[in-house]
Amino acid sequence: MFLTAATAGFLTGAGLIVAIGSQNAFVLRQGLKHSHVGLVVAVCAIGDIALILAGVGGMGAIIREWPDLLELLRLGGAAFIGWNGLQAALRAWRGGAALSAQQSNEKNWRRVLLAGLAFTFLNPHAYIDTMVLIGSLSTRYTGDVSWAFGLGACVASVVWFAALGFGARLLQPAFRNPMAWRVLDASVAVSMLMLCVLLLLRPLH
Repeated sequence: MFLTAATAGFLTGAGLIVAIGSQNAFVLRQGLKHSHVGLVVAVCAIGDIALILAGVGGMGAIIREWPDLLELLRLGGAAFIGWNGLQAALRAWRGGAALSAQQSNEKNWRRVLLAGLAFTFLNPHAYIDTMVLIGSLSTRYTGDVSWAFGLGACVASVVWFAALGFGARLLQPAFRNPMAWRVLDASVAVSMLMLCVLLLLRPLH
């Protein structure tokens, strides 16, 4: 039963996290530039784990009962994601050697840390996916088995972020071409701005 629940949690977590989003785009970009990759992977994975465990522990139900908090997350998340989407669009428009894949330490580690925390905790969908959705699904299991479900989801987050961050180097040859960076930034800009619009147009549930 524990293994079944853990497997279900892993598949659920993987299905929710493997998508083009602001957090994944940030991890991928840092991985491609070899910039504080271990720190980024750790921050994003630990952040996800904290939210998942909080959801399994019952915080998801509490969040659903606080519409004002969800509204604040929606507006704040839309502003943060929209701003980063505009920045990505600007990078895609300008292009240039500043996006060289050889850059590795153009940012102070503290700034990278804060960016990782922001992409993790200022994204309202992170709370919906982890605390609310995974937390709700874990209630299908009783007792300690629900924690096995949460553990599976946590493992999925660790595996995904590690693969995305450290595996990005396999794409390094393609990103020696500045045009590849412009395409990536354009894709990120489109996804972030679409998410921003969706957050502004409809409330979180």
